[in-house]
Amino acid sequence: MKPPTPPPAPIVYIVDDDAGMRTSLAWLLESVGIRSEGFENATAFFARFDATVPACLVLDVRMPETSGFDVQAELNARGATLPVIFVSGHGDIPMSVRALQQGAIDFVEKPYNSQQMLERVQRAIKLAQQRHAVSERQRELRRRLDALTVREKEVLRGVIDGKGSKQIASDLSISVKTVDVHRASIKDKLGAASIAALVRDVMAVWGGEANAPR
Repeated sequence: MKPPTPPPAPIVYIVDDDAGMRTSLAWLLESVGIRSEGFENATAFFARFDATVPACLVLDVRMPETSGFDVQAELNARGATLPVIFVSGHGDIPMSVRALQQGAIDFVEKPYNSQQMLERVQRAIKLAQQRHAVSERQRELRRRLDALTVREKEVLRGVIDGKGSKQIASDLSISVKTVDVHRASIKDKLGAASIAALVRDVMAVWGGEANAPR
């Protein structure tokens, strides 16, 4: 069996219309070996944004055309998981509360302390790597779920609903033995260690999906 492919190196996206801020932060991150990319506006950022790479985002609140809050809203709409650190030269409590309520992990006022900013980014990167690992596991499980047969999905839904083999067999008008064969096949195809683990993992994917089989 091939060893798992190591995850790509994390990246810090910097979105700020202040070129000096982008450059100084990029130098600071580079000094400790952290890769970054800077963008002067939301359009340039979204053109490069790659959801398959672990990343965090340092995002200015006030920018021409598209504000930092607009960028955050678009990321949330896309289901993006990258941690967001807001920065602002005109921060206030309502603004910071709004940012955190919408999912940001930090709010920093300019000018910021370089060492403190570096520590915040490093924490965000660790969180990004954790979220990326979870997202990759769910993406792989979704691919395996999509590969199940229609009947296997019907049996799996019964298992998720807490039904035993006899009840599932009755609901689907098939034999208990056939249900058990499908259950074993499902467990094998999804790589689940146990039925409890199977239910937990599948609910993480199907739980929030309107098109999950019923």
